[in-house]
Amino acid sequence: MRLWLLPLLALAACSGKAPQPQGNAEQPQDLESAAIERGMIRDPADTEIAGLYARDTDRICVVHDDQGYRIGAFVDYGDRITCSGTGTMTRVGGKLHVQLGKDADGCSFDARFDGDKIYFPGNMPDGCAKLCARRASYAGLEVSQLSASESEARAMRDPQGRALCGG
Repeated sequence: MRLWLLPLLALAACSGKAPQPQGNAEQPQDLESAAIERGMIRDPADTEIAGLYARDTDRICVVHDDQGYRIGAFVDYGDRITCSGTGTMTRVGGKLHVQLGKDADGCSFDARFDGDKIYFPGNMPDGCAKLCARRASYAGLEVSQLSASESEARAMRDPQGRALCGG
C-alpha cells in the first residue's frame, strides 16, 4: 500500500457522520432481560420453584402451602458445625422473602432465585444465628435445583433426621 494513501483514508474515516438513532428505535435492555428474551436463560418468573436444591452437603427444600411456600434449609460443614431451620417463603418473580424459625423477626431476609439456583444474601440477620451451631452460617448459601419433585423435597431431612419441609 502506498504511504500517500494513508492520510486520505484517515480523512475519509473522520468525515463520516455517526448513525443517528431513529425515533422508534428500541431502548437498550439489561443483559439478563435480553438473554431471557432470546431463550438463553430461563425466566425466573415463569419457573416453578418447588423442589429440592443442593450444593455439596448444603440443602434447601421448597414445597407449596396455603400461604405460599414452606422452606427448609441446612448447611453442614462437618464437626457439628451446622445450621438447620424451617419456615415460610413468599415469591415475587426472582425475589424470595424467607422467614426461618418461629419468631416473626428473628431470621427474616430476602433471597434470590434465577430459575435454577437459590441465593441467600452474604449478610444474614442476627436472629439466624440461633438456627446455627458453633460458627456456622447461612450467609452466601447458593444451591442448584436437583429435583422439581415436591415429594422428594418433603422427604429431605437434616443431619439430625428432622423433616424440614413436611413428612
